[in-house]
Amino acid sequence: MERVPRELFVPPESRSLAYEDIPLPIGLGQTISQPYIVALMTQALELKGPEKVLELGTGSGYQAAILAELASRVVTVERYPQLIDSAAKVLKSLGYHNIEIHLAERVLGWPKDAPYDGIIVTAAAPRIPQELLDQLAEGGRLVIPVGSRYEQDLLRVVKRGGKTEVENLGACRFVPLIGEGAWDEVDSLDPNL
Repeated sequence: MERVPRELFVPPESRSLAYEDIPLPIGLGQTISQPYIVALMTQALELKGPEKVLELGTGSGYQAAILAELASRVVTVERYPQLIDSAAKVLKSLGYHNIEIHLAERVLGWPKDAPYDGIIVTAAAPRIPQELLDQLAEGGRLVIPVGSRYEQDLLRVVKRGGKTEVENLGACRFVPLIGEGAWDEVDSLDPNL
């Protein structure tokens, strides 16, 4: 994390807060996660170096940059073209060549390049999506916030022998994950969920 300049991934008006342990708005109702959560989620993937990792929710590109320091290949998907453009510019300016950014489709993840050794989801789902488990390699790790629209638990899921082992890493709060197997666009706006 010391090698990735977080201040380049936040809007200019938030740069003075870049190293505070808080989430910051990046526009379009999205946030860059607090450094503690980025570190916790990254550590839970247990990356050794040769892995291929999928990230759902590129956002500012900060988490992708952290992953690119630790894995050989990062595939990241984002719903908002504006965020893709700004993240791609920052990542390119920093010299990252092992990150692919794609516009998210209705199906969660990026099945075209599956299976993945690690999957990290930076948005909350109502349950562990089978669509992502299907894209996870044997022995792979999925880190995902799961719960209601407003409060979740950060889960680490390991796929072994066709079964899953789930570990709760603690309470968290993320923006909603939109797509098949997660929240519908309409549901994500309903304050009663």
